[in-house]
Amino acid sequence: MYEMSPFTVVFFLAFVAVASAASIIPNDTETPFEGWEGRIVGGSTASAGQFPHQASLQSNANAHFCGAFIINTRWVGSAAHCTIGRTAANTRVRVGSNSRTTGGTLFQASAIRNHGSYNSNTLANDISTVQTSGTMSQTNTVRPIPLGSANVGAVSAQVSGWGQTSHPGSAPTNLQFLNTQTLTNADCRARHTAGNANLVQASNICTFTRSGQGTCMGDSGGPLIAGGTVIGAVSWGIACAQGRPDVYARISSFRTWLINNS
Repeated sequence: MYEMSPFTVVFFLAFVAVASAASIIPNDTETPFEGWEGRIVGGSTASAGQFPHQASLQSNANAHFCGAFIINTRWVGSAAHCTIGRTAANTRVRVGSNSRTTGGTLFQASAIRNHGSYNSNTLANDISTVQTSGTMSQTNTVRPIPLGSANVGAVSAQVSGWGQTSHPGSAPTNLQFLNTQTLTNADCRARHTAGNANLVQASNICTFTRSGQGTCMGDSGGPLIAGGTVIGAVSWGIACAQGRPDVYARISSFRTWLINNS
């Protein structure tokens, strides 16, 4: 099963709020429900153990809805828009498997912490943590990843997830990844329309290679990595791999919060 990301609802509410205020609106070539989502488009299938820090957030029906990354043996990090409104009782965490449907270990969540300043209209502070009910034993396929501390500029990076590989389309069974490139925030803003550029804050980091490659629905909350550390958590993008940068929560901006909440 595959569960639509809760970000679909978040986007709609944000669209209504900002449109009525005549301020920030999505690119007018897109419809509201084709906007800010998270999936891997134009990527490759990951090999076993290639991304041992990768986790899947799932419903109690074992339906994947967002990605996550392992912080330590009891906590994973994700995006607040994935976990806001959810409870530990209806959230599970799968680790140690490249399949979003089987394998690895599936834990019930025991706690969810959303950033206290998360803003659903602007997607500011889009970061959260989820505690697992048991300890995630470290193996070749389950391993925490260090939290990035540097304010990264333009570097080579990788993003991974189980999001849709085309739109419209379906989610892959096996984990996908994309070799990509981070941008300076100035470059990211310049590549977005004026209203959307205003949403790119210092606490964001962006990636872009070309049209036909990027993230989309289902990858939200998943890890962007570089230099053996996680430097971003998938937050939003305008359309899916349609020539605009993808935007992430910048881990270095939230490193202290993540440490204090895991």
